[in-house]
Parts: sequence; structure tokens; C-alpha cells
Amino acid sequence: MNSRHVSWPRQTLFALAVIVLPLGASAQIAVSITVAPPPLVVYDQPPIPEPGYIWTPGYWAYGPEGYFWVPGTWIEPPQVGLLWTPGYWAWSNGIYAWNAGYWAPQIGFYGGVDYGYGYSGHGYEGGYWRDNHFYYNRTVNNVTNVQVTNVYSKTVVNNTTTVTTSYVGGPGGINARPTSEEESVAHAHHVQPTSAQTQQRTTAASRPELRAAVNHGHPAIAATAKPGDFSTHLASARGAESRPEENRPAAAEAPVHARDLRPPTPAAPAAAGASEEEKAASRQQTQLESRQAQERESLAQQQERDHARLSSGSGANNRQALDTMERQHQQQTQQLQQRHAQERQPTRPPAQKPERPEPERKPDPGH
Repeated sequence: MNSRHVSWPRQTLFALAVIVLPLGASAQIAVSITVAPPPLVVYDQPPIPEPGYIWTPGYWAYGPEGYFWVPGTWIEPPQVGLLWTPGYWAWSNGIYAWNAGYWAPQIGFYGGVDYGYGYSGHGYEGGYWRDNHFYYNRTVNNVTNVQVTNVYSKTVVNNTTTVTTSYVGGPGGINARPTSEEESVAHAHHVQPTSAQTQQRTTAASRPELRAAVNHGHPAIAATAKPGDFSTHLASARGAESRPEENRPAAAEAPVHARDLRPPTPAAPAAAGASEEEKAASRQQTQLESRQAQERESLAQQQERDHARLSSGSGANNRQALDTMERQHQQQTQQLQQRHAQERQPTRPPAQKPERPEPERKPDPGH
């Protein structure tokens, strides 16, 4: 992902309204405005301060002076076994509304936003809980500076390299919908952000250099090692070329999950004045695209159910079982990808046999 230069006129940033959105067991205060949030900031993750912390990605918040960047940071979860579902901006009927993040045993929907470092749009690939200990995926977590014994390596394949869209829906937004499992999480009991997370946001709001109107989408402080402490580690925004290799999208690597498959570009509709044959071919192509999208979604949901069963069963997060499941998922995904590619190959009409020339007629001798 690359940072983008965005200019945000101050006079357009004051269409602010506060609304209350009921979600789960308690209501959440959300912000809704008419101006889209800036693109996400790409940054280097600071090293983990000590074992037990979980990474919470940075995001754009909104205040009286417009959008401001809340740096990503390492957070101690409020309880063992809880994971962080990031907040996200969502567009609806011309309004951008903020949906606050929360802690829960499972990851909920966060708009399909690729926040990086394990938050690739759906779910979390940065680690998992087992026997009251958090196991870190070191390919997306900077855990080299302290002694962390609960580590493993798993490549995380992202879908994009340059798109840093920070909201779902609307013009230019991400096209994503929650799965049935994510919807269940959204209506289950949540634990609200910790006081440390609130402090991180409060501190960010007080620093003018983090306002989008000042930094034009490139804040000087993009991430911190600990919440509220902007002096121990200042991770500035960087371009995609500086992102650690293990956290970049692996373009050449085979996708593991159906969610990793990028939908093909839709075929252009039949042009005006097209023949009936061309219109029929266009309808068949539309039906094919719809069926393939349903098959991708069906396989994605099945694979997510597999993950949920493994994480909640008696052998939860057993490494060998996880590796076996991931190999099966990769095989399923590759087979689906290959079959869909073959189905999209244009079909050629059967070659017509050349017409046999009529035999030359000899003149009738009687005429």
C-alpha cells in the first residue's frame, strides 16, 4: 500500500453529527459526516513492548478540527482470550458513519478494510489464544526485540498492494459484507476499548500535527510502542516499499483462502445494437460471474467455519491440526480458482466443414 497526498479543505470538515447506534449488548457512540475519511497511512510497526500485548491498528478519527490520525499501538487486552475487532467507517445515503471497535472472543466485521499486520479485511491472522497464552504470527508482528516463546510463522496474503481505502460502501469505497459468523459476533457481548486505548485517541486528538488538514494524509507519528506515550517510539508514515517483506502482499504465492481470491473484472455488457447472439452470450457471462461469486462466498464461509470449529474445540489451535487444515484450504482454493479460470475461457464455435462443391454439369448432348 502507498500513502496518498490528500488535501482536505478545512471549511468542508464541519458537517458533524453525533448519533447513537445500538450494537450488541450496549449502545456505541458513532460519528457521521459527509466527507470521506482520508486513505489509510502505511507505517512500520514498532517492536512489541513485552509479551501479552496485541497490536491494534491506526485509524482516522474525527473531531472539531476534522479528521485526525490515531496511531496504531500495542495494547494489553482487558481479558485473556479476547481479540480486537478494529473500528471502521461505513458509507450510507451520503453519510460516513464510524463504527467503534471492540474486544470479543472472535473477530467481527470491520468493513473489509486492510489495516495490515494481520488485519487483512476479514478475521485476524496475527495470532491466537491457547491455554491462556497468546501465540504470535511473527510474519506480521514485530516480536524480535523481546523473548517471546509462543510464536509461529504463517504467510498472510493480502489482496491489494496500493489501495489504502479506509471505508466500506459508497463511491470509491470497499465492497464488503459481513459473513454470518461476523454478524453473530456483532450481536454478541462486547468489551469496550480499554482506558489505554481511550488515552491513545485523546492524546492524538490534542496533537495538531496528526490532523489531516495539517499533514495532508501523512502524519509524522503513525504508530507508537505503548498507548499514550508518543516519545518512546515514533513510527512515521512510509511508502509501501518500506513495509517489511513478510507483511507485504505475496503476489506470486498461491492463495490459501477463498477470501484471498480477487474477483475477476466483470465483462462489459452487450453494446447497443448487438445481435441476439451477442446478447445471449452476454447474459450467459453475467450468469457465470454470479454463480462463481456465490461459489467463492460459499467456500469462504466453509473455511471460516473450519477455523471457528478448530478454535473452539477441545484441541483448539493445535498447530498440527491448523497446518493440515490450511493445506486443505489452499488445495480447495486453488482448485476453485483453476476451475473458474477454465470456465471463463472463451468458447470457440465448432469449425464448420467446408461445403463440397457441386459437381460440374456436362452439357446435354441433346440440346
